[in-house]
Amino acid sequence: MLGRILGAMAGKTTAEHTGALGGKSGALLGFAGATLLKRMSLPGLVAVTVGGYALKKYKARRDAAEAKRKSFETPPAGAAV
Repeated sequence: MLGRILGAMAGKTTAEHTGALGGKSGALLGFAGATLLKRMSLPGLVAVTVGGYALKKYKARRDAAEAKRKSFETPPAGAAV
C-alpha cells in the first residue's frame, strides 16, 4: 500500500515537471507503474530499463541532428539579407 502511494506521488510530481500530463494522470501512471514493477520478473525489468535507455539515446541523437540542421538554416544575427 505504501509503495502505491509513493508511486502515485512520484508520478504526480513527474507529470507536473514534464508538462505532458496533468497531476491526476501522472498519479494514476505512478500508481499503475508501482504495481507493474512489483509484478514484473527480472528479465522484464531489464528489458524495460534497456528500452528506456535506448529511447533516451535515440531522442538525444534526433534532437542533436535537428539542432544541427536548424543551425544551418538560420542566418546569423545581424547578417545582411
